[in-house]
Amino acid sequence: MTKIKLVRVYAQDQPEGYRILVDRLWPRGKSKSVLYLDCWAKEIGPTTALRKWFNHDDNKFSEFRQKYLVELAENPAGAEFVKTVENKLQEQDVLFLYGAKNPLHNQAVILKEYVEGQIVNLHK
Repeated sequence: MTKIKLVRVYAQDQPEGYRILVDRLWPRGKSKSVLYLDCWAKEIGPTTALRKWFNHDDNKFSEFRQKYLVELAENPAGAEFVKTVENKLQEQDVLFLYGAKNPLHNQAVILKEYVEGQIVNLHK
């Protein structure tokens, strides 16, 4: 069964799958040829204001999650992004690539939760 996997762009182990960079900013020190991206969905990342407010502060993660979920629900690119992920999952795993150091408190974690919820809702 295929699934959405979260992969840090700096990790040595890079699994196979459809590769989507989900950060609004390009990861430092990485060239486009090294990442082998299928898609860069920068429009789906948190807004610059929200990203700067969060500033990778674990204490703000709960509030960041709530605010980012609101942004995702209001994002005009959201529905198309969910459709793309759902279509790709029929063929292979989908990898959400992110640059954050913390694997538990970053926007890719929230995005994965959001997309999986949207896909489930589409099939109800």
